[in-house]
Parts: sequence; structure tokens; C-alpha cells
Amino acid sequence: MKAGTKFFKGNTYFQLGFFFLSFLLAFIMLLEMPRMSIPLLIAYIMYLIISPIIPIIMKLGITKAWAISIIFIFAMGIISIPIIGIVPTIKTETERLRYYLPKVERSVKNTYRVARDKIKEKTGHDIGDKILITAIENGKDVSTSLLTVIPTMLASFLEWLIVVPFFLFFLLKDRFKFKMLILRFTPNSILERFYHLGHQFNKKLGNYMLAKFIEASIVGIIITVGLLIIDIRFAVLLGILAMISNIVPYIGPFIGMIPGVLVALVEFGTDNSFMAVVILYIIANIIDLALVFPILVSKIVDLHPVLVVISVIVGSQYLGMIGMIISIPAAVAIKLIVTEFYREIYLDSHI
Repeated sequence: MKAGTKFFKGNTYFQLGFFFLSFLLAFIMLLEMPRMSIPLLIAYIMYLIISPIIPIIMKLGITKAWAISIIFIFAMGIISIPIIGIVPTIKTETERLRYYLPKVERSVKNTYRVARDKIKEKTGHDIGDKILITAIENGKDVSTSLLTVIPTMLASFLEWLIVVPFFLFFLLKDRFKFKMLILRFTPNSILERFYHLGHQFNKKLGNYMLAKFIEASIVGIIITVGLLIIDIRFAVLLGILAMISNIVPYIGPFIGMIPGVLVALVEFGTDNSFMAVVILYIIANIIDLALVFPILVSKIVDLHPVLVVISVIVGSQYLGMIGMIISIPAAVAIKLIVTEFYREIYLDSHI
């Protein structure tokens, strides 16, 4: 009897319905409780990244408990020490940025009007101030939201430093118990398939997040060090913004470039230092898009660039910035599911 026919025996439909309904309700609950779901998701991603290291350490003759403890302490040190050191700097630069924004607005207005006059002189066409007004209004909205969100995020970071290690420790310690609990809850008709898909997705998600973390860190370090050498204000904050925006594939690096270019325009006008900042961002983005992203990320997720762009656009359309961030993992999950169904319908049916 083929595996596909097992779906139609006994109470399989009820089991499947209850199984997927439970997952849907759990997903909705997590969405409604971001204060718990975000640190849990961070801990889960960290678990996916570092859990493969446990068997490697155990091969050295170290017990499982000590292996988990070593990895846990090391991971927390890598994450906590930089955050604790950087948070005061971010807080200070954010407060300074609040009083710096009017200067940015004046500089943008002056630069735009000079460009408008030159265009009118060369072409006889007056582009007017509508573009300027719209850009300033949008910029004010974004900057206001940013200045409001950053203090909240800093407070959340300090809270996550307590909650994330708690979740991570028990995910590492009891990972097999959690896995068996989910498998016992899974209907027999999809048990093997669910385990296979879950294993593949977890592996790809862990590798993807590790690659994105490395990629974003490379860009953030390049930008921060470069801005410090150029001696521009808010170098650390601008570097962190570049690193965070880099999480969004393709579009993110250009989003992260805007604040740095605007600050450089205010600080230096359009002289050589301004061009140095622009070139710095261009070089960092070229290194990212031409070298780091294809080598680290594209090969891991195994998605065509067209599918990556489409998934980012669809994610932004329905969930905004969060949708852009989760678009790639979602696309990977969909591809795994579609591939599995294709294999069962078109390949297994001929066996």
C-alpha cells in the first residue's frame, strides 16, 4: 500500500486538522506576545547555529553537560560583551541625533535648491519643491519612528540578555525532549515527512542566519571603521544601522546607506570627505553583494535570485520590514514543502 493512501484511513483527517490547528493557534499566540516570542525566536536561532557544535566537542572526551555549558558560556560572552559595551554609545548618539535632525533638514533643503536651480538653468524646466517637501515629510516620519524605537529596543536588549540565555539553555539541555514531544503529537501519516522537512528547514535556517550574521557583521565593521577614519559623527550608530538594514536582502544595504550619506552631506557639504563616505558605502555594498552574499547566503538557501527578490517584495507588501526579514526563511520553507509534494505526486507515484 502506498504511503499516500494512509491519509484516508481511520481518523487521519481529524488528527491532521487538530495538528495543524494547534500549530496555527500557537503561531497566533506568539504573534500576539512579542515580548516572549522575539527572545524565544532569537534563542531558537542561536540554538540552530550552535547545537551542531555539541557533538564535535563531545568527541574530545567532554561530557554532554560540560559541552553544553562551554558552548552556552562562550555564546553568551560573544553576544553580551559587545552589546553591554555598545549600548551606552548608541544611547548617547541617539540623543545627540535628536538635536541634529533640524541641521540635516536645512542641509537637504539647500542642496536640493542648488540642484533645482542648476537644472532650471540647464534645461529651462523647474522641478518645483514638491519632491523636496515629500522627501522631508517622509524623512521626518522615519526619523521620528527611529528615535522612538531605539530607546525601546535598547531596553529590550537588556531584557533579552536575561531571557534569551534562559530559553537557550533549556533548548540546548532538553532539545531531544522537545523534539520527541512534537513528534509524539504528530500524526503517524505525516510523521516521517514532517521530521524530514523539519530537519531540512532547521538546518537551512541555522546556516542562513549564521551566514546573514557574518555578512551583516562584515558590512557593519567596514562601515563603522571607515566612518571613524573619516571622522564623521555618529559613526558607531551609522555602522549599526548599516548592519541591521543588511538583514534585508539586496534592498537593505541601500537603505542603510541613506543616513550616512545625509550626515556626511551636513558635515562636509559635497567636498572630498562627502565623496569618501559615498565611496565607502559603495565599496562595502559591492563587497557584500558581489562576494559575501553569493558565497555565504545564496548557496545556503539554494534560491534563484529572482525568487529572492520576489519573496522580499511580497514580504514587504504584507508585513513591512518584518516581512522583508522573514521572507527568505519563508521562501525556503515553501520550497521544501513544494519539493516534497512534487516528489510524492510525480516521482513516488511511478515507483
